[in-house]
Amino acid sequence: MEQIVNLVRNQREFFNSGKTLHYSYRKHQLKLLKNMLKAYEKEIHQALYSDLNKSAYETHTTELGFLYSEIDFTLKHLKKWMDPEKADAPITHKGTRNYIYKEPYGVILTIAPWNYPLHLAIAPLIGAIAAGNTAVLKPSEFTQSTSSLVAEMIKETFDPSFIAVVEGAKEVTKQLLEQRFDYIFFTGSTAVGKIVMQHASKNLTPVTLELGGKSPAIIDKDANIDLAAKRLVWGKFTNAGQTCVAPDYLYVHSKIKSKLVKAIKKYITEMYSKWPLENDDYIRIVNKNHFNRLRPFLSNGKLVIGGGFNEEDLKIEPTILDEITWNDPVMQDEIFGPILPLVTFTDLQHVITELKGREKPLALYYFGEKEKSQQNVLENVAFGGGCINDTLYHLANPHLPFGGVGNSGMGAYHGKYSFNTFSHQKSILRQTTKFDLPFRYPGSKLSFAIVKKIMK
Repeated sequence: MEQIVNLVRNQREFFNSGKTLHYSYRKHQLKLLKNMLKAYEKEIHQALYSDLNKSAYETHTTELGFLYSEIDFTLKHLKKWMDPEKADAPITHKGTRNYIYKEPYGVILTIAPWNYPLHLAIAPLIGAIAAGNTAVLKPSEFTQSTSSLVAEMIKETFDPSFIAVVEGAKEVTKQLLEQRFDYIFFTGSTAVGKIVMQHASKNLTPVTLELGGKSPAIIDKDANIDLAAKRLVWGKFTNAGQTCVAPDYLYVHSKIKSKLVKAIKKYITEMYSKWPLENDDYIRIVNKNHFNRLRPFLSNGKLVIGGGFNEEDLKIEPTILDEITWNDPVMQDEIFGPILPLVTFTDLQHVITELKGREKPLALYYFGEKEKSQQNVLENVAFGGGCINDTLYHLANPHLPFGGVGNSGMGAYHGKYSFNTFSHQKSILRQTTKFDLPFRYPGSKLSFAIVKKIMK
């Protein structure tokens, strides 16, 4: 606890020195961050393989590649983002110049999850650095190899008064949350997100909560079945389903269900082989507790694809369950694993009505060709973000904000939205001294008449 107190104090002193306010400093630190990742690429691959059995392909596409792109995008636009924005003014403010300044919050706490232990630790850090903050990073203890490597990399690259890593279990997280930070960025479960927000409220500390929920995919009767199946298999079984925006379950139109299941089976075989449990590149479940949580779901409904598992290797086959209802255990909470339940429908409006009665998910995916049906879903169902005729791809666009709503989170990041998240928007009015409009002052009937005319 004493070390944590000293660390936060030192970071606050460093921030107050003003070094992080300058564009040249932020640019240099972002370049150091990218160089750090490049220098440790081999060790990163080893750590992620050790923690989750991640292949070189998945490590690059879902962890490193995103970070490289995000840093490059930020470096390209940072100078413009930092410039004060001119704002308009009404006629009552004639003679003024109005601006929005982007001011860093100060000392940031980032709490990262285990499912993408490098990506989701470093991505918020990019925004925090770009906005001129200092940061304390708490990686997940469930992916210990990656956590230790992140701590080593950061220590070798940055002054701990600027960026530091604190490792440990939930007791350490609790100690960190007891400190006064200027902003808290948390990625994880809704249950823990509520605890984080409760701690933050004691100091009125603003938060971004990147949570999850049961994100649906709707496959309508006019969907391109083959392409829908291909993109669903990729979106669901990447990282063995341990993705916050993975399709959690499918609403499938009854007229195409059999064809869709057949196509899904084809693409599972194509991407993960006929025997996924023997595929050296297939991701494992993060630990025994999560494996034991998922395993009972395999007996829900009717098993139509997969269902096999290897307890020793903590692997579960890509699995499709049919004849599922909302009363089944697999539908009570976010699955976060390679198990995909099917719910059959015949009327899209019924699906929309049902979704409106449930918690707002982090993502939603609709597959269908009719624009009227697409718009019906988009305009009538609340969710964090999503895709039409695709899965997951929206989060890789730095021009789009990524975040949840309601139970799936608050706040957003990626690209400029990361910079905005970690920046206070400070409003400034510069008033002229060349003249002074008299109507704003009391004591004159003429002033009152002018005010009534302008402000009616």
